Amino acid sequence: MKINPYLNFSGNCRQAFEFYAACFDLEPVIMAVAETPAAEHFPADSQHHVMHAQIDNGDGLILMGCDAPAEMYERPAGSSVAIQADTIAEAERIFAALSEGGNITMPIAETFWSQRFGSFVDKFGISWMVNGPAPLGVEPDCA
Repeated sequence: MKINPYLNFSGNCRQAFEFYAACFDLEPVIMAVAETPAAEHFPADSQHHVMHAQIDNGDGLILMGCDAPAEMYERPAGSSVAIQADTIAEAERIFAALSEGGNITMPIAETFWSQRFGSFVDKFGISWMVNGPAPLGVEPDCA
């Protein structure tokens, strides 16, 4: 079993997933409403909206999303997408890439639980947390 974040956007899902894919050096899978068998059931002005977007690194990172109908969209609140980087360099690179143009809420730095941690809201309104490896000599107990 896996738990995967599914993000809702207000008409800018394509831009967000192209940005995320570039940050993670992945290819996005993006399907617009017009490209689906359900296209005839949607208004003409929403045919360009994304019905499903996904990035997948084949090693556990799967992020999915869509453009929510305008009347159903709510700005995300109360949750974050958490990334666990294997190295300090990877944590710093991911943090710098994803936070570009966003609002940093905690600059990436060493903490008592991680050699690197930082948080931000990206330029698309999505909250993120980036963790690096645990402090030397400390193994996290998440089993």
